Amino acid sequence: MSMIEWLNTIPAGVIYLVVGGIIGLESVGIPLPGEILLVSAGVAASHGVINPILLATFASIGAIVGDSIGYAIGKRFGRKLLTWLGTKLPKHFGPKPLAQAEKLFERWGAWTVFGGRFVALLRILAGPLAGSLGMPYRKFLLANATGGIAWAGLVTAMSYGFGLVAGQWFHRFSWIGLVIAVAFAWWSTRIIQKRVERAEAEEPEPARST
Repeated sequence: MSMIEWLNTIPAGVIYLVVGGIIGLESVGIPLPGEILLVSAGVAASHGVINPILLATFASIGAIVGDSIGYAIGKRFGRKLLTWLGTKLPKHFGPKPLAQAEKLFERWGAWTVFGGRFVALLRILAGPLAGSLGMPYRKFLLANATGGIAWAGLVTAMSYGFGLVAGQWFHRFSWIGLVIAVAFAWWSTRIIQKRVERAEAEEPEPARST
């Protein structure tokens, strides 16, 4: 039985909860097929089984809440937890994937949380790693929320419009998507910085008292 066929056996209201719950658990740091499930649910929505807007909403909530829980766990238990997980799940939490993720965090900070939502490895690591590295929660939450909403909306819309082939696109081009997201973030940040510098340079100096 395929995942779509399995979803068709579940009441529509329960599908939203299942999708949101699985995505939430994946975001906490448990390796689960959240994106594949969302793609399958998006295809089911295109067949009129569920509402795509509600689906994207529940997926967004699951992503945001799950990442926040993962952040809290990472902040509380830190490196000890990640080291222990590396012995149990070396493919996802071993020294190599952790080192790659840490390099991205050190260079791009919150933008890694945003762009990482589109990459399977970083979807699992983003919350716990951001917490263990001490990223301020407000900064994390902003990137987490915008990334979760963008990812859930895009995956739902693509799978609703293009079917299961959308899942293959996301799997194949996820790292390319991250590079594009990071490049756009760098570009927009530079523009903002230049505008601020220009505004400060044009600001008249205060008159000196005699």
